[in-house]
Formats: sequence, C-alpha cells, structure tokens
Amino acid sequence: MDNALASTSFAVASERPESTTARPLVNAKSTPMNGKILSIEALTVSFDGFKAVDGLDMSIDENELRVVIGPNGAGKTTLLDMICGKTKPTSGSIRFRGTELGKLSDYQIVRLGVGRKFQTPSIYEDLTVAENLEISIPQVHGVWASIFFRRSKEVRERIGYVAEEIMLKDHLRMKSGKLSHGQKQWLEIGLLLMQDSDLMLLDEPVAGMSPREREETAELLKRIANGKSLVVIEHDMDFVRSIAKKVTVLHQGRLLSEGSVEEVQNDPRVIEVYLGH
Repeated sequence: MDNALASTSFAVASERPESTTARPLVNAKSTPMNGKILSIEALTVSFDGFKAVDGLDMSIDENELRVVIGPNGAGKTTLLDMICGKTKPTSGSIRFRGTELGKLSDYQIVRLGVGRKFQTPSIYEDLTVAENLEISIPQVHGVWASIFFRRSKEVRERIGYVAEEIMLKDHLRMKSGKLSHGQKQWLEIGLLLMQDSDLMLLDEPVAGMSPREREETAELLKRIANGKSLVVIEHDMDFVRSIAKKVTVLHQGRLLSEGSVEEVQNDPRVIEVYLGH
C-alpha cells in the first residue's frame, strides 16, 4: 500500500454526519426484469477430478438475505470463491444482474458491485478505523487516485454514516488492531459498505464472537438487507434462525434442500447429513 496513504492523518468527527439525511447504503442501479441479482445454473468446478461444486442451480433476489449451510466439504466456500472470481468454474453459469462472471477477473467483479468478506478479517491493523474505511472508497484505489483524492464533505459524511451503521462511530480514531474480534468483523463489513457492494458475500461473519456481538451482527445484517443482497455462510444455527428467511443447504457440492428455516430443519435429508450430527 502507498506509504503516503498509510501514514496519513485522518481528522473526522466521531459524531453523526453533519447532514440530517443519512446516505442510503444502496446505489440506484438497474434491476433485472425477474428481480434476481444473482443467477447460477449448472455450476460445476473440478479439482483433479473431484467435483467440489456439482451442477448447482440457485438464485438470489434483490435485497435478499440468503444463508447457505452444510457440513464441512459441502462446497460452500468454493461457491463464494467462484462468485467473486477467485476460482474459475469448470462449467456452468454465474450471472450478476445479467452479466456473466465466470470469465471476469476478481477486480472486474468487485467493480460490478460484488464484495466478499472472508472468514478471517482482512483489515489494516496499523491504520485507524476511519483510515480503513477511507481507503475502501473506490475512488482512492491506485497510486494516482490516492495522490489526487480529496476528503470532501460527502466523503466525511459517508465514513461517519457507515461507522455508525457498523457500531464503530466512537472508535474512528482508534487503531484497528486494538478493536475486539467482533469489531474487526464489523469493520470489514463496513469496508464492503464503503465500496457500495450491492451483493455481499459473507463467510462465517460471527465466528469467534460473543453472544452479544452475534445479536448485534444479526441486527446489522438485517438492516443492510433492506438495500442490498447478502449471501451468508454460517454454522451457528441459532444465528441462522435469527436472520434467515430462506436457507440453502449444500452437500457434496450439490443442492440438498432449500426453503425456510423450519422447512430445512424438518427435511429428513438435512437432519441425516447435517443437523443430526
């Protein structure tokens, strides 16, 4: 990262932004006629003959919070890897608002509006919370962009609003390395909000959190889903029940079951391979 950017001193008020109207966490972008932000058809990826994902069909609606569960090795993380461009499919289709993602690079997919949060928070611990949020603004990316970037009133308000949304408004000047584990998870979610990601892929967002932090994270994700689409991989079934309206269950790279939490929990196939273990 640019040393000049890393060493910058960011002065921003920790209060709520000056404007009385909070900036919405969603862009006004075109919506497909079918209301689907993500459509996956016959998606397959093989590693040395092993099919980690095998003929998967699923779709995500605009402003939907979908939870994906399944036993270890079910293909959950591999699915996110393919959506965000980290892993290329062997066959099948991944379409984001009608654009095929399978042959795009990861940075091209990010620019379209797809953001990914990994299991372990990837933040700059030697920078403050405010600085982490600032460098996530798309206009800051690149050496020349960072040199000529100016912290306008809109940028300061945007940072203040996102910080409040992720419950870190009182920690803007704190070095991120001093945050609790749960707060680091929230900060990384904030980075996706700063990027204006319309589809957010979250891999085990409450891993290692305290019970209180899990409750606060559930409320955070439900707020975000009012203006964005989320795909959440999670093992904590209590957390799943608290946020999910629709659950997708994967097993051995295939779709095993899909429906409400109650429908999935009562599916004998799910009980046998996952919930009953």
